[in-house]
Amino acid sequence: MSPSLKKLPCLLVTFCFTSLGSLAYAAPINVVKIGFAAPLTGPSAPNGEDVMHGVMLAIEEANAQKIKLDGKVTEFKLIAEDDAADPKTATTVAQRLIDAKVSVVIGHYNSGTSIPASRLYAGAGIPQISPSATNPTLTNQGFKSVFRVLNSDATLGRYAGSFIVKDLKAKKIAVIDDRTAYGQGLADAVAQFIGKSKGNIAVREFTNDKATDFSALLTRCKAAKVDLIFFAGLDYQAAPMAKQIRNLGLKAAFLNIGDLPNENFVKLSGHAAEGVYALNYGLPLSYMPKGATFDKKLKAKFGHGVLQFSPFAYDATWTAITAMKQANSSNPKQYLPALHAIQFEGITGKISFDAKGDLNHAAASVFQFKHGVWNTLAIKRSE
Repeated sequence: MSPSLKKLPCLLVTFCFTSLGSLAYAAPINVVKIGFAAPLTGPSAPNGEDVMHGVMLAIEEANAQKIKLDGKVTEFKLIAEDDAADPKTATTVAQRLIDAKVSVVIGHYNSGTSIPASRLYAGAGIPQISPSATNPTLTNQGFKSVFRVLNSDATLGRYAGSFIVKDLKAKKIAVIDDRTAYGQGLADAVAQFIGKSKGNIAVREFTNDKATDFSALLTRCKAAKVDLIFFAGLDYQAAPMAKQIRNLGLKAAFLNIGDLPNENFVKLSGHAAEGVYALNYGLPLSYMPKGATFDKKLKAKFGHGVLQFSPFAYDATWTAITAMKQANSSNPKQYLPALHAIQFEGITGKISFDAKGDLNHAAASVFQFKHGVWNTLAIKRSE
């Protein structure tokens, strides 16, 4: 037997021990699933994708930090679902996320999907942090597992009612909603505070979230000689409404609370965007200390920047991860108390919650589109 053949068994044994030794010293990986749900198809898909981009960026940055939970390096994994902005689909999606054993759910985007889904998550003991669902019902259900990182419509309704009557000095007001849980709840809150501000609601109407022809509604507004039209609905409906207001020769101001200001509305509405008012959740991106950097990161990774709620989604994701770090666990039973007590400085501002899970000290912004740009008119803050 040649010397080389005699040495072969030893070489094989040495190789095997080296391989086993490498495996033995490999750091254990802890996979933590982060659930996400929003409309990723249909007219609200750009909004859903905007939110998902915020979540994806937060997860990428967290994974780069090699965060350890319970002594193990943690890999955060996104489990994304399309709820199509449909309440029934949302419950199906929620059950899928529960079955996937996610540690938290960031979402849903709409109030109409978040509310029915929240009952399932609460029953399963899984925290839900919404970056965009604003109907007060979400956090008024008494669930200890529900949070949101922006103001509710009860707060925004107060801001809007005061702005319409006291700042814009509107005398005859039309209030229109899209008849979703979000739109109707917001419009009712705005109408309530218009009344408290001694404003006159001359027209109270609604459409549906699929409509694109508002001529009959707006004709009634014209007959009532309203000087302001308020619409609670999203940009893909606010844009044709703005066009039809102009085409009918209405001189009324147009104020939207939905997902403005954004460039999608400007693109869809064209010249009719000029003069439109928007009241929005949170601070303007330019007022956020890290807003410009965040927008730049989004553009580099996805080809476009913030549409609206991606900073809130980023903060919602990091809020959950920070609570997990503080509790040294991704088990909801272990980190939920840390979530309730969180004091976290996010892109959008300080994140802390009241007993219901609503954001403390939430801000709102007032804009007007003039001379080709969205101009910030005012910043409003809760006490």
